Amino acid sequence: MPNESPLHASIAPLRIAPLFDVRVWGYNDLRPWFDKVAGADPIGEVWLTGDNSLVATGPHAGSRLSDLFHAHPHALLGPAAPSPDSPLLIKVLFARQKLSVQVHPDDKMAQKYGDPRGKTECWFALAAGPDAKVALGLKPGVTLDQVRSGIHDGTLEQSLNIVPVAAGDMIFVDAGTVHAIWPGAILMETQQNCDLTYRMFDYGRPRELHIEKSLEATKLVTRAGKVAPVQLADRSVLIDVEYFRVERMNAAPSWSSDALAGADEAAPGLSYLFAVEGAGRITGSAFDPIDLPARSIAAIPASAPAFAVENLGGLELIRITPRWPAQ
Repeated sequence: MPNESPLHASIAPLRIAPLFDVRVWGYNDLRPWFDKVAGADPIGEVWLTGDNSLVATGPHAGSRLSDLFHAHPHALLGPAAPSPDSPLLIKVLFARQKLSVQVHPDDKMAQKYGDPRGKTECWFALAAGPDAKVALGLKPGVTLDQVRSGIHDGTLEQSLNIVPVAAGDMIFVDAGTVHAIWPGAILMETQQNCDLTYRMFDYGRPRELHIEKSLEATKLVTRAGKVAPVQLADRSVLIDVEYFRVERMNAAPSWSSDALAGADEAAPGLSYLFAVEGAGRITGSAFDPIDLPARSIAAIPASAPAFAVENLGGLELIRITPRWPAQ
């Protein structure tokens, strides 16, 4: 990774401004989740940590997130990070229509075609209606020939495993899993920082399909499925896999930086704090207070000075940390 000046050895927590991404299957009005009303083009994804997202607070306000990571990789990521890239892309998904049936490549396939990494992801259901469901993987015994036939004759859904979704569910979607998000749920997606999507089938919408690459990426059996939370004294671990760990903090008047990290983290690293509901404030003696309203996210650099997160009322806090896969 590039060298960085010792003058920037410490970077305080910083809030990130959301990016609103147009998708044909999205909504024109995201209220009350976000104070955003679109024009003619519906919004389907709110990117919380995209490379083009802008820092909203502190001395780095206005900086692109990817530029900040490349300028200060050690201060932000810690010494164990394998590259200076922002490691995770975190989104909130708003599906008014069915998304395409799709699959993401793993690291090996992505690198075969010149991309740095593949896309393993997970979905946490922030809200869900009574009929919410997703398509997750192929039914047992389905072959690639059946998948190909289903793409061409419009019967692909018959080969998909359909999973009901309730608020609070965590769903793991490893690379190679054929999947589709259907209307009825609002999902927080945590994924490798990669937006490679191979569309298999798109319900007649005039968008490009990637049939051959999608079939190459498809794994007939994957680890995808719902993940049961692991209850600890101060938090629920919603998922802990090779690329990310997502935790739901138990309600408290405040959390110190040491308490948030927990005793099992051997060395400081990057983390994100996402306010699902309520309001909070990040305070510390070395920086100005940072408000954390509902649906906002703050990056906590590896080098961040000591801080506390104050619960200003009803704060539901999710903590997300990258994991570095074995090299």
